[in-house]
This record gives sequence, structure tokens and C-alpha cells, in this order.
Amino acid sequence: MVAVVELSSGPGTTAAYARAALSLVPGFTRSGNALPDVEVRRRGVTVDRAHLAAYDRVCGFRLTDTLPATYPHVLAFPLAMRLMTAPDFPLPLIGLVHVTNRITVHRPIPAGAALDLSVRATDLRDHPRGRQFDIVATAALDGAEVWRGLSTYLRLGPPPSAGTPANASPSPEADSTRSGSAWEVPARVGTDYAAISGDRNPIHTSLLGARLFGFRRPIAHGMWTKAHALAALEGRLPEAYTVDVTFKKPLLLPASATFTATPATDGWSFTVASRHPHLTGLITTHD
Repeated sequence: MVAVVELSSGPGTTAAYARAALSLVPGFTRSGNALPDVEVRRRGVTVDRAHLAAYDRVCGFRLTDTLPATYPHVLAFPLAMRLMTAPDFPLPLIGLVHVTNRITVHRPIPAGAALDLSVRATDLRDHPRGRQFDIVATAALDGAEVWRGLSTYLRLGPPPSAGTPANASPSPEADSTRSGSAWEVPARVGTDYAAISGDRNPIHTSLLGARLFGFRRPIAHGMWTKAHALAALEGRLPEAYTVDVTFKKPLLLPASATFTATPATDGWSFTVASRHPHLTGLITTHD
């Protein structure tokens, strides 16, 4: 039976990162081969308009009365942090790699809506490069689901058993009909997005933190890159759709990159790339 943890207020992320930092203490280990059968919920979450406006500015969205598709991910992120830093979670938060993200928008969400959020972890499985699992987040309005997010995280290392093929991910092929735009991404994007999203992983905000994990410079948040790509398509997206992305090579800050998008029969395919692809995505329209 799923245990439900009902929160009456936002848990924040500062304490969660403090708990996550314990995994860096020599001798600290996590164990177990099962994800906790827990769902974290928070009801009646309303949007702070000033926070939404700041998020829109950082990610490049226009100011409107409808939530960007990626914004509920930010609302649900503290709940996911609460879940992933709990003592019974089998994998340490520090070092997890966000490899794919799928968002489904069932209908536009008014910025003034009161949303019921839920988050749970599912499907811990082997991967050729370690172990991975999914965080499933939902947002409901008046009892009906209006948004769903699925984030897949990878813990690098030897899997406990023989590796299995990785799940297929959207990877659009090159197409001469694509249109593109140049991105100049300033270094402050890492700290600006961390401040607005609560995702304060030091690989995005600190030169030292980035180098501890093998990066020459801080890297852009994957969800910022996804949001900025959707902002580039604003006004051309349907009311209901699913957007899948795969995070490829990290985008080192500051960065120059090219965004390209190609119309498809049922949506769009898009990429963010420089010398290497950083993100590939596919938007599928719902009937």
C-alpha cells in the first residue's frame, strides 16, 4: 500500500540539500534495492505572481496568465527533493544525472489556479552505466489532472546485475527544413535559475562544485534549457501536448549554442547544440 505524506506548506529545498550533503561524508552509505512506496502531496498550491514573472524572465517566456509547461515542475520540485533525500531512499541525491524529461500538458493552466500536487518515485532499474529511476509528478485542478511530469535520473556506477538496454529516447534526425536561432547563454543563468527553481545543485552555481564532478565550469540546468527551448516556440504550441527531451552533453556556462526546430506532422522536433548536441526534443500534439 502506498503511504501518503500530506504537506500543509512548502518544504523548501535548503534543508533537503543539507541532508543530501551527508552523502559526501566519508563512510556514509545508502543501501537497498527498492524505492520507498510513498507519495508526497500538497494541496491548494497557488502561484506567486512575482515568482512566476521572475521565472518567465529567466527562461525567456512572455508574461501571460497561463503557466508555462515547465513551471509546474518547479512547483513540484521541493516535494521531489523531500522524497529523494528521505533516509529510506536507496540512492544519494548528489551525483544523480537527469537524463530525460517528459511533460504532458492536458490543457492550459491558469496562473491563478489552486493546484493539487503529488510526487512519487517509480521503476528502479538497471542501466548499462548504473541504475536509474523515474520521478512522476502530477498537478490536478478541481480533481482532474492537468499536468504530468516524468523525470528519469541515472546514478552512475556498476549496476547490481547485468546491464539492460537503455530506453529509447527522442533524437530528431537532421533536416534541411529546420530553422535556427543563436543562443548566447550568460554565466549567471546557472545562479539565476537556481534561485528561482530551488535547484541549487553546486554543479550549476559554483566553479568548485562543478570541478568536483568533472566539469571545467558550471553547467546550465537541463530544465532551464528545456524551458528556454519551449519559450522559443511560444505561440506555436497547441493547448494540449507532450514534450519529451533527452539531455545530452552538458552546456558549460557561459555558452554559445544554436536552437533549431522542425515542424512535424503531429508537432515539432528540436535540438540545442554547439559542437555537440546538448538537448534533443520532440513535441507531440494531443487530439
